Amino acid sequence: MGNGEIEHVKALTETEIDTIKKFYGAFKMKNPEILDEICMPDWKDIPLAPGQKEGPKGLQEIMKHLFGLCPDIEVVIHEIFGTRERVAVRASMEFTHVNEIMGIPPTHQKVSVALHEFHYLKDGKLTHTWHLEDWFGLLMKSKSAEII
Repeated sequence: MGNGEIEHVKALTETEIDTIKKFYGAFKMKNPEILDEICMPDWKDIPLAPGQKEGPKGLQEIMKHLFGLCPDIEVVIHEIFGTRERVAVRASMEFTHVNEIMGIPPTHQKVSVALHEFHYLKDGKLTHTWHLEDWFGLLMKSKSAEII
């Protein structure tokens, strides 16, 4: 800035919003290959899951594993907000707990895991994603199922 110029915050572009919707839609469509279209080849997923490889291929492997564990898994977007090239998403991962997950025996109940994620984009593609999932909710659901 300088010379009295005011820097304006730029809105998310339709392409950026579409990229985010495709990212989460890959779960419902059971199509992890979508990541190849919407992520840069060196996309950073932060933090990586235990044993997860770097880049889109690493998350694709995790997604395929989740599809086997949770056949009805989908991600529901509750809110998308941000400015050009910076996106925050509040969502939930929803599925029926029909298989053991992280040592937790199946409850056969519907589960909702809260997601809070921050994405950086460049030229409409994801470059970085920082994420936090509330897996504690799954543990609490299993504990309440034991009581019943």
